[in-house]
Amino acid sequence: MTQPPRHFLDIAPLSRTDVRAILDEAHRRKGARAGWPKAKLDEDAPLAGHALAMIFQKNSTRTRVSFDIGMRQLGGASIVMSAADMQLGRGETVEDTARVLSRMVDCVMIRANNHQDVVDFAAASAVPVVNGLTDFSHPCQILADLMTIEERLGAVEGKTIAWIGDGNNVCASFVQAAEKLKFRLKIATPAAYPPKSQELAAARGAGADVTASNDARTAAAGADVIVTDTWVSMGDFDKDARMAAFPPFAVNDDVMAAANRDAIFLHCLPAHRGEEVTDAVMDGPRSAVWDEAENRIHAQKAVLLWCLGKI
Repeated sequence: MTQPPRHFLDIAPLSRTDVRAILDEAHRRKGARAGWPKAKLDEDAPLAGHALAMIFQKNSTRTRVSFDIGMRQLGGASIVMSAADMQLGRGETVEDTARVLSRMVDCVMIRANNHQDVVDFAAASAVPVVNGLTDFSHPCQILADLMTIEERLGAVEGKTIAWIGDGNNVCASFVQAAEKLKFRLKIATPAAYPPKSQELAAARGAGADVTASNDARTAAAGADVIVTDTWVSMGDFDKDARMAAFPPFAVNDDVMAAANRDAIFLHCLPAHRGEEVTDAVMDGPRSAVWDEAENRIHAQKAVLLWCLGKI
């Protein structure tokens, strides 16, 4: 009997063993490529002969480049498509598009507006589907973040991560990951922009140590990692309200001073300097944002290998 495809839509459905295996593979492959040209194939080229289709409904820099160059390093090929340039943009259903692409490629990555579209696509697809970002979650980003934390600070288990800012899709994926890898997550958001209550309840019900408050310094106190994101994301139409609510949640030297002495700063990028983070923090010695951005490549490669049954 044919096995169903192994989708990567969120962290929550994965086992702790799977999350750990993906992270370990990402670390291993990055280490094996030290000093190599960026487009040189990995020695084993495990995805030779495989093709990845990438569908973008939202603009992208890191997701697009990391999946593209990652697939090349693994020995495979990639195709980049804008939803507006496909039949999706002319009314073809996501399910029909999934059925067609399943006959043409080995895996599909989607960066979508609505999470349900990715869920529906995966349900109709005969090949693995990867969530490259939706309005609900951003699991690929969190794997790169966790990888960066482990590079800088050692095993993430037992660490304290402070999320400061919007209770958005990236925050939701951190909440899901907290239970899998047993780190403490302290969230601080404006009252009007809280983390997703359903994800909080699920994580806490599974034993995760996740707290939520409306005070940035309370969250930052004793943290090993400070993480933030933009105040206004693609698809947000309440810019004025957000710009009024978020200034107390800007990550600056005072916030970093509340964290542990060796704490690092992360941001999924792009950053709006002078809003959610100051230049002093972004460019300072505790910032790991450039390692974090690079690690999207290695984390994405491990996700693709997991989806295609190579790990």
